[in-house]
Amino acid sequence: MGISTRMMVLCIVVAYMVVISPFAEALTCGQVASSVIPCLPYLQKGSPLPPACCAGVKGLNNAANSTPARQTACNCLKKIYNSNAGIDVGKAAGLPGKCGVNVPYKISPSTDCTKIR
Repeated sequence: MGISTRMMVLCIVVAYMVVISPFAEALTCGQVASSVIPCLPYLQKGSPLPPACCAGVKGLNNAANSTPARQTACNCLKKIYNSNAGIDVGKAAGLPGKCGVNVPYKISPSTDCTKIR
């Protein structure tokens, strides 16, 4: 393989990585759910707040680093709320603060996720 062919292949690989990279890092509802599952006993039964919950909340906050990711996280949190009976709305709304995280929207089943930036 000549140098020009190698350079062309390298350019194609780099271009592919640039185009695909944003999609490979997209936040999924599975990731959101696994981040907040440790929080469910606290949110539903008032159990003590486990460290794994705050670790998940902080990780989720770091992963939701763009408008589309924050909107995805919001929609996923609403789905989790609606599919798990007995979640205390006040505890859910206060969870980021309890974990030392600033979330730019209210954690609530009534939040309009399309307005999150």
